Amino acid sequence: MVSDMTRLHVYERRGHPPPSAKGFRAAVSMHCHTNHSKESLTFIPHYARRIPVISRFYESEMKRYGEKINFARAWWTPPVTARQVFEMETVEVESRLGLPAIVSITDHDDIAAGLWLQSLDSQGRIPISVEWTVPYGRGYFHLGVHNLPPDRASELMREMSAYSQIGGQPRPQMGLRDLLAWINEFPETLVVLNHPLWDMEFIGGQQHAVALGSFLGEHKARIHALEINGFRPWRENKAVMSTAKDFGLSVVSGGDRHGCRSNTLLNLTRAANFAEFVAEVREDGRSDVLLMPEYRESLVLRTLEVVADVLRHYPSHPQGQFLWTNRVFINLEDKGGRPLSDYWKRGGPAWVRAALWGLRAVGSQRIKPALRMAFSRESLMSQ
Repeated sequence: MVSDMTRLHVYERRGHPPPSAKGFRAAVSMHCHTNHSKESLTFIPHYARRIPVISRFYESEMKRYGEKINFARAWWTPPVTARQVFEMETVEVESRLGLPAIVSITDHDDIAAGLWLQSLDSQGRIPISVEWTVPYGRGYFHLGVHNLPPDRASELMREMSAYSQIGGQPRPQMGLRDLLAWINEFPETLVVLNHPLWDMEFIGGQQHAVALGSFLGEHKARIHALEINGFRPWRENKAVMSTAKDFGLSVVSGGDRHGCRSNTLLNLTRAANFAEFVAEVREDGRSDVLLMPEYRESLVLRTLEVVADVLRHYPSHPQGQFLWTNRVFINLEDKGGRPLSDYWKRGGPAWVRAALWGLRAVGSQRIKPALRMAFSRESLMSQ
């Protein structure tokens, strides 16, 4: 028991469904990303300058391009399609838990995946959801907005994108408070503050904590839950649960998958569909979070696997994005976003190719057993 509002269940052993899953009608997998998701590259300067050897090559490359590269206007896309993510999450849940799966895909500031999947589902069981980038102070927060009403989803997304100034659009007159109030008018929509303690903007942990307190103090009434995240360390997720309790909010799961492995955190529910699940959280304040066995694996190892997935060659990619350079987009001299393969015909400078070869090797399935042994002492509680 975590609180009166949130219960935590642990799936201890692979192949043995947890007894706590009995009595539930479905499992909800939230916070999935597909090739529609534009993933920021602003982290590159932050980390590249801190890695020995790489930093020297990086600085040399930046001098070559001068001020032409703006990482805030560059992005990469995950290698998996909406259909692949939906099918993988569904098979994983149903085969391991014996429960129907409810999957909510939240690409960054884009609802194309949900709209497309709904076109294949005449019963409308697949929610239209998004991970919305919300500027706030010196940084920003990510809100998971799940199950937008199909007849208003595109209109709402246009207003949310305009507020975020995505695509260079001018900031609209409708403020964040008004936008959140509008979203809250739809009772079957769920608003979740994703990975709230993660200092994504690199403004410093203390300043991020101050911004979070201010954000929640101002908008808590229009946010339904905080997220514990499958790619954040356990100590941070425990702190999120404490924060949620302090603010009187529920906690829900978010797997945050970007590669080929399924989400490691799920919600168990007595609901038959996503709308009923929303009512459990919004109206009843009830949430049952399930930690899958994979969440207990080393976070470093799981992250390396995602990196390997992103950098892998996919000869049968349905969108024709076979190489990783086909899935990275950069805007040079305001010419619009173009794939990196347009500029790096051979995969980039030799030092880039060598570094990425190493990352692919480290994250490969052949190296995984050795890495698992190396990280075997890293327990869930030490993350």
